[in-house]
Amino acid sequence: MMRRKRRSSVDKGEGAPTTTKAKKSRSTARQPKQAVSEETHESVFCIFLREAGVTLKKGGTSNEIAVDQVVFQKRVQQQLRKSPRYPGIVQEFITGLESHIEDPERFRNCLLPCVPQLSDGDASSVSSFQESLLRMLLGIEMLQTSIINTLLEKLPEFMLDGAGDGGLSIPRIIINQLKWLDRVVDSKELAAKLMELVSVAPVDVQRDIITSLPEILEDSQHNDVARELNSLLQTNTQLTVPILDALSSLNLSSSLLTEVRGAVMATLAAVQLEDLPVVVKFILHSVSSSDAYEVVSNLHKKLELEQCVLPPVLQASQSRTISRGAAVSASTPAAGSSITLILDGIKSAVRFQKTISEAWLKAIESVNEAEDHKVIDLLVLFILHSTNANQSRRGAERVLKVKVRTGRIQEALLQKTFRDYSQVMRGYFPSILSVAQSLLRSPDPCVVPFGGHMYRLSFTVFDSYCQQEVVGSLVTHVCSGVGGEVDTALELLCGLVKEKPSEMALYAVFVKGILDYMDNLTPQQIRRLFHLLSRLAFGQQQQGSHIQDDMHIVIRKQLSSTVPKYKRIGIIGAVMIVGSMGAFRPKMKEPQNGSLPQETFRQLTALLELVRSSSESSPEAAALYYDELANLILSSTLDPQVQENIAKSVLDDFQDDFVVDLGPDITGSFPFPARVMYNLDEEESQGGIAINLLPLLAKDLKNKGEQQSQTKKAHKRVSPLCLSPFFRLLRLCEEKQHQGDLEEIDALLGCPLILTDMDVVEKIESLSKAEREFLCTLLFHTINWFREVINAFCTQKETEMKMKVMTRLQNITYLQTLLERALAGTPGYVPPVANFDGESTDGVILSSAASVNKAKKDGIGKKRKAPVKSSSESSCQLEDTTEVNETQQEQPEKEKEKEIRQGVSLLSYRQFFRELDMEVLSVLQCGLLSRSLLDSELNTKVREEVLLGPAELVLLLEDMLRKLEFSLTAAPAKRAPFLKGRADKSVGFSHLQQRSSKDFASYCVQLLPALCSHLEDCHNHFQTLLSENNGVVDGPATDVQEHQLMSSSYQLLLQVLNTTFSWSGFSLPGQRCLLKKALGVLAERLKEGHSELTLEQLVKQSFEYLLNFRSTVPSLSTALCLSQLLSTVSEKGGNPATYSEQIASLAKRFLSQDWVTARGEKERGNKFNEVLHTLLSIYLEHVDDVLKAVEEIAGEGIPELLNASKDESSASWPTLSRQTFLVFYKVMMAELDKAVRRIPAGKISDNTEAQSEKLLTWNLAVRDFHILVNLVKVFDSRPVLNVCLKYGRLFLETFLKLGMPLLDYSFKRHKEDVQSLLKTFQLSTRQLHHMCGHSKTHQDTSLTSHVPALKKSLELFVYRVKATLTLNNCQEAFWMGNLKNRNLKGEEILSQRSQGSDDEEEEEEEEEEAQRSLLPQEQSEDEAQESNSEESKKINRDEDVEQDITDNSE
Repeated sequence: MMRRKRRSSVDKGEGAPTTTKAKKSRSTARQPKQAVSEETHESVFCIFLREAGVTLKKGGTSNEIAVDQVVFQKRVQQQLRKSPRYPGIVQEFITGLESHIEDPERFRNCLLPCVPQLSDGDASSVSSFQESLLRMLLGIEMLQTSIINTLLEKLPEFMLDGAGDGGLSIPRIIINQLKWLDRVVDSKELAAKLMELVSVAPVDVQRDIITSLPEILEDSQHNDVARELNSLLQTNTQLTVPILDALSSLNLSSSLLTEVRGAVMATLAAVQLEDLPVVVKFILHSVSSSDAYEVVSNLHKKLELEQCVLPPVLQASQSRTISRGAAVSASTPAAGSSITLILDGIKSAVRFQKTISEAWLKAIESVNEAEDHKVIDLLVLFILHSTNANQSRRGAERVLKVKVRTGRIQEALLQKTFRDYSQVMRGYFPSILSVAQSLLRSPDPCVVPFGGHMYRLSFTVFDSYCQQEVVGSLVTHVCSGVGGEVDTALELLCGLVKEKPSEMALYAVFVKGILDYMDNLTPQQIRRLFHLLSRLAFGQQQQGSHIQDDMHIVIRKQLSSTVPKYKRIGIIGAVMIVGSMGAFRPKMKEPQNGSLPQETFRQLTALLELVRSSSESSPEAAALYYDELANLILSSTLDPQVQENIAKSVLDDFQDDFVVDLGPDITGSFPFPARVMYNLDEEESQGGIAINLLPLLAKDLKNKGEQQSQTKKAHKRVSPLCLSPFFRLLRLCEEKQHQGDLEEIDALLGCPLILTDMDVVEKIESLSKAEREFLCTLLFHTINWFREVINAFCTQKETEMKMKVMTRLQNITYLQTLLERALAGTPGYVPPVANFDGESTDGVILSSAASVNKAKKDGIGKKRKAPVKSSSESSCQLEDTTEVNETQQEQPEKEKEKEIRQGVSLLSYRQFFRELDMEVLSVLQCGLLSRSLLDSELNTKVREEVLLGPAELVLLLEDMLRKLEFSLTAAPAKRAPFLKGRADKSVGFSHLQQRSSKDFASYCVQLLPALCSHLEDCHNHFQTLLSENNGVVDGPATDVQEHQLMSSSYQLLLQVLNTTFSWSGFSLPGQRCLLKKALGVLAERLKEGHSELTLEQLVKQSFEYLLNFRSTVPSLSTALCLSQLLSTVSEKGGNPATYSEQIASLAKRFLSQDWVTARGEKERGNKFNEVLHTLLSIYLEHVDDVLKAVEEIAGEGIPELLNASKDESSASWPTLSRQTFLVFYKVMMAELDKAVRRIPAGKISDNTEAQSEKLLTWNLAVRDFHILVNLVKVFDSRPVLNVCLKYGRLFLETFLKLGMPLLDYSFKRHKEDVQSLLKTFQLSTRQLHHMCGHSKTHQDTSLTSHVPALKKSLELFVYRVKATLTLNNCQEAFWMGNLKNRNLKGEEILSQRSQGSDDEEEEEEEEEEAQRSLLPQEQSEDEAQESNSEESKKINRDEDVEQDITDNSE
């Protein structure tokens, strides 16, 4: 070391005095010496080499070798050894070498490979490639150390030279000589010298030395060198890459590796961008499976890719700087390639180490806040998805779905990733496409939009190949025919056409391909499809004009079809094309002041004329055309010229077709006498107008008859079917042209209709079939006219208008009660179609009897829909009141004639009514309306008042609930069931479908104050009723029919609120303020708070507000709705658990209440049982201790029931009667099973206290189970047995999985507890065994299907107990007897004995010795089943023998 230091000082030019002869000769710089040096080394160095077979050359010529290098090394070694001057000769040889390489040229020659000597023609012994001279000499062990010293001393001379001629770097070549030596004599010394060199060398030489270390040193030195490199890493960031390269190749101990990795991780933030890939790769490739998660989550926290990419503003300014020629440190392309390399490093780590892929998933999963998610998360998920392993692919999809569903990974992050890392993302395009497909197909509505954003951004950011793939994939989604998927894909395509019309035009042909798959699409989807195609083909720029002709061909073909379905498609498509061709284009610089080009206008009118003429022959087609045109006018802005053209013809045609002037009498022969009815403008009765309904209907029927008898075509048929659609079109045209003012047509709101006297409904039985059907059709048309009139005028502000709208609502509710009766008397009648865009012509056809049954069934089984209420004028028809059902079930004779009077439920006829617009719900906000009527002297004659009555309220609320369920309930519910009739759910919602869920939800939130007012009115009504009747509902003063209506309103209001608050959209980040607004409305009703409340406070106040209604709920179903609403509201806050206790006590209060109807009978029936089932489940789900609650019901309530008389209930649980026992039993069994699944499994590491607690819980559970199983002896009906067998097996399986491990570990410490637990459980399993026998003897397939699985579990239980005993060294205590098959009463089943059958596995008994060191009689009993033991097989070949409990202590 001293020599080396002195040598380096000479290099620096300090001219220190030297000692040896060799050094003196070298110190006089690098001039070649001839005379002296040649003389000195000729004797030893050159002679030896020449004799060994190497010829040294001068100048630029390589040294030559004549023999193989191994031979050369051997010869030199022998020469040195055999020399008389050995070992001194070695030093001479080295001195000769040193002086030879004094000359740089000769030194370079010695470093470069030798060439084979071919002069003598004998080259067979020499291979084509030879090592350099110095490398061959390094292979000679006795010379190695000295030569290494010499070389390392020479190295500093060339440190600052840089690459010489031919790009050779001498320091690098010197270091290369030391690599891969067969043996290093003094590895420790070499390592020390190299590290010393590193400390003084310039950076590029440092890099060379460091990267070569693993190839130079032996394994023994690796750890020491690694420590030095680690400390160097902390001080010098320039060397990060070579040091990590070296470290990853060194063989390190795990503790040192962890230390190094920790140090590297600490410097991560300071690392240069271009070095980052190496750092990441090192960190990930040095991970062991045990610390993978910790390392990856650390890396995840510290890796800030966001800082590697400049914001767009800086990028722009930077590109300007670059263009000026300035140097920039981290230009964007470099950043992009670095990120690509980082991700490649992650990708290779993930691909080769399963633990790392799992760790990444776990790390991403454990991020709990949306703000903490970074771009790297999405990129890693795509990397994991792109690896071939199915597991990581599924895992990545699962994590992404969960994160999107919970709102942790949001669209903003996705956008940022696509915007800043498009180059990197492009590499993962197949994965992005695959994940987007999967998300779009997901049944979970929360994740579908995210898949949509992925498609949209891929189209916007990537190249044309990707765009084509995106469009292709979306077209595939559309053609799949799955409802939600088709809608989202069409929406995305529409969005892309809107945002990127010129790019989408390139792929118009793909989109056009969907036209071949239109059979699977709903009308709304066909509208969307034609909207986007016509926008491409006929839009403003007409980029996709190449598909115009195809579109025209398709439309003409469909319109001329005689199949109604295809004609419908043609009409919808044509109207959409009209919308695109005739759209208002304000920016057009045309001479005709912004209107359409003449040619376009001509094409457009021709198309409209074509549609009109092809739909004339069919009233349904004409009505659809009017409806579609109305939708178009409502949803888009047409060119004024087109608008005017349509509106003018509509107004004229409507007046000609449907409106007549009121004359003194009406002429014509009709099935019923004509009469002007429902006139709201009495004062204008003279010279007024009327809707000509009855004559038109009669004429239409007559025309139909004529057409059937002879094929001559009528000149123009005016069908009453078109009345409502035509009026809707007229109203929307007027609204558009007069900015919402309907003054031109307001006479139609109050004008009468020509109908007949409605008393005829009372004597419907006496009419002929044709007359009955005529009357029903007339009623349908009238109701639909009024519904359309309300749609038109509901938004008018004048009081008079509002009052007329209210009156029309009352007309509807009255007419519906008449219609119910008319339908009941008209079996097999099919009403006229009212919604023309669906397959509604194949509507439900019901006979009278079927209708009545349907009404019953709907009341029982249909969720939140309901049957008939009553027969009086103001009544309404649909909502579920249990009262009617119960009385129907109890007193069939009494009810039979009532049913016919009452009529049928209109629920099944809903699709034959016109859809009410969303705006009609604003009528809910109207309170009491009044106006003064003046007499001729202008004095106030009378005040006219109109109030929204209960029947009208029910009508509006039912409609609102249906709309909410359709629009806001999660998508899977709307998916078409397999092999069922399609489009049945969306019939009657075509206007609503064109609004987004968000719009409808915000509209409902606006209505919340009105809904709360109505809710409070219902509450007050029942409170008054209770106080008047001394706390009973069925007092003598109760009006049954009013009670039913108010009860329905109450329930509907709660359901409406529940469905609104259950909307999944509230969980999306953008809708948080809407949720706060909604909760704010409820909180304000409680106390008006001016301060801004947090979401948690709002939930608390809303909860308190709703809780106040608990005292007045009139029926159990309303009580359930209130409980569900409270549960929904409590979930909106951050901590639903805080409300569990209140919800549980409320549910318990409802369950402990006697429910009677307004008629004074007890509530009962299937519907009641269903409601009870749900309410009891809510109670047990929210109660603090399920096991205790189950024991309370089973241990107190049921014994009370057994002691009560036949029709009585339990005293402490009045809802528990013999009729509802099955409901209670099923819920208790199910909840008990859920509760035990939540008990944590026993671990060997548990302390005594934890074990005791778990044992105690299991003891309680087993005791509850025992009580429930034993009830089968009393209640042995088939459904009860079925429940017991099903849940008995599930309980047993859970006990085996979670309970038995606990018994294994706690057997010694808690002997008594384990013993009593198994004793109790044995009694239950024996009873289950008897039930299996009972099922077999009764040959009841519904029961026997549970037997094999249960038997298997019983047998497993035996083996498991035996295993527990063996584990605790008590196997001798395992005693076996045999079990006879018995029935439920305990009697032996003989049939098997007589047949000698062997079809049952036997259940044996075993005993375990609890503590063998204590008294021998201290033994516990257990049950077992053994089928494989040889003895049992011998005994049981012919019979099944009784199992017995034995106690050896006796």
